[in-house]
Amino acid sequence: MAMNSDRVMEGLQQAPHRSLFNALGFTEEERRKPLIGIVSSYNEIVPGHMNLDKITEAVKLAVAEAGGMPVVVPAIAVCDGIAMGHIGMKYSLVTRDLIADSTECLAKAHAFDGMVCIPNCDKNVPGLLMAAARVNIPTVFVSGGPMMAGRVDGHKTSLSAMFEAVGSVSAGKMTNAKLCEYEEKACPTCGSCSGMYTANSMNCLTESIGMGLPGNGTIPAVYSARIRLAKKAGYAVMNLIEKNIRPRDIMTKEAFMNALAMDMALGCSTNTMLHLPAIAHEAGVDLNMEIANEVSSRTPNLCHLAPAGPTYMEDLNEAGGVLAVMSELVKKDLLNTDLITVTGKTIKENLEGVTNLNPEVIRPIENPYMQSGGIAVLKGNLAPDTGIVKKSAVAPEMMTHEGPARVFDCEEDAISAILGGKIKEGDVVVIRYEGPKGGPGMREMLNPTSAIAGMGLGSTVALITDGRFSGASRGASIGHVSPEAAVGGPIALVEEGDIISVDIPNNALNVKVSDEELAARRAKWQPREPKVTTGYLARYRELVTSGNRGAILEIPGTSK
Repeated sequence: MAMNSDRVMEGLQQAPHRSLFNALGFTEEERRKPLIGIVSSYNEIVPGHMNLDKITEAVKLAVAEAGGMPVVVPAIAVCDGIAMGHIGMKYSLVTRDLIADSTECLAKAHAFDGMVCIPNCDKNVPGLLMAAARVNIPTVFVSGGPMMAGRVDGHKTSLSAMFEAVGSVSAGKMTNAKLCEYEEKACPTCGSCSGMYTANSMNCLTESIGMGLPGNGTIPAVYSARIRLAKKAGYAVMNLIEKNIRPRDIMTKEAFMNALAMDMALGCSTNTMLHLPAIAHEAGVDLNMEIANEVSSRTPNLCHLAPAGPTYMEDLNEAGGVLAVMSELVKKDLLNTDLITVTGKTIKENLEGVTNLNPEVIRPIENPYMQSGGIAVLKGNLAPDTGIVKKSAVAPEMMTHEGPARVFDCEEDAISAILGGKIKEGDVVVIRYEGPKGGPGMREMLNPTSAIAGMGLGSTVALITDGRFSGASRGASIGHVSPEAAVGGPIALVEEGDIISVDIPNNALNVKVSDEELAARRAKWQPREPKVTTGYLARYRELVTSGNRGAILEIPGTSK
């Protein structure tokens, strides 16, 4: 069978290429083997990535043992927790496209025959899935795994509690000594942060969509089972090459619908509503997020992992992991099980013998937390395109809410007001000009949501933004409001004191201002000067689309 790598290995004109492979230490025998790119996101600044060197070595060993020639290439990563609350967060979402672009470049330039992608944290997973769809050579994903939960006072805890503790100290509800204890104990191991935050959501959905082996989403980073899984990934990519199974054979429209159903059942981060459309776009699949409510209406929410509840990724793993959740959904035919996966088998075959081992962690489908899914897409005169909320993490009393708008044109101003005690029960905090273009970079806003929760206002105050919320956010936190303020979306027209109506059960988000008044305000509105005019963020701002389209990059004038 002809291989991609023949372009750099075989024939007279490839003699110079072979001489460079000689310089790399390749033997003639190795040059005859499939060339497998091991795309490793290892670095020493992201806790979720500090163990990826071990994962990478395990994958290399298995690829070589299975008859391939592994070569390690890099992918960058940003730690959203370290980047949170300052200019660094502008550089988080934007790396998704840098990761996709650089991986495409490396794979195409060096004629890889296959890839094993080793991500873990928030933007690496979707970025590498986007690249896999573009390059479309046999590819398997194996993540670094989730962090173990911390323990304080005998109870499990995590990074979200750490952020909320800051608000508690500001409100006088927690001592500095207790804050220091949380600081020491909240993040006890390497791995992606231990709740159903964005990184773990995307790793679980990678498994759900068929691009990761069973266990990819949930086996903890510190378990030796994670090393064994990495070796299985190395074997699996060679099997995919033999069978010529490629990412676009796996990432079909039906697979994305499965992923959406699992998103709803697991109660994933709202950021999945950005990443799934972007990955689908690269796979040639149109995934309009308005379909999410249709999927949600028929898909029960079965899991309440942190921040929605007291259980963590290690608990989901012990309960049977992603496959156990899938086994519940197939009871009501909510998944297409005929689809092929990176195991070389169908979902139906992968599910043979799988059972739910803990109905307290994974509710049986007959007894869900909610009859509908964990995420809702809201629309209305404040969000004509979309707004996104993780409704499984919203207090029941906040599922419907009306209150006066407290308007801020950046995250920093909102944080100052919240920690300064200026936000009161019933308020609706509006943070705008933080969208993909307005940020630029669509910052996550864990600081304001955590401050509100820590100050005891989580069941009385709503937050609305054209930016994003961290997967660790909880409460009535509505993000991705589109169109964003920077392009003149209605969120730019809201004034201090306007009454905002949030109606999550009916998927509605409105400002109680007449159409005539909004039109008058629009006539007076002027675009803001860009916050950033140089470097990558300036280029990103010019190309990025709105949140409801997944914040994909698009050359102006080329929209279909």
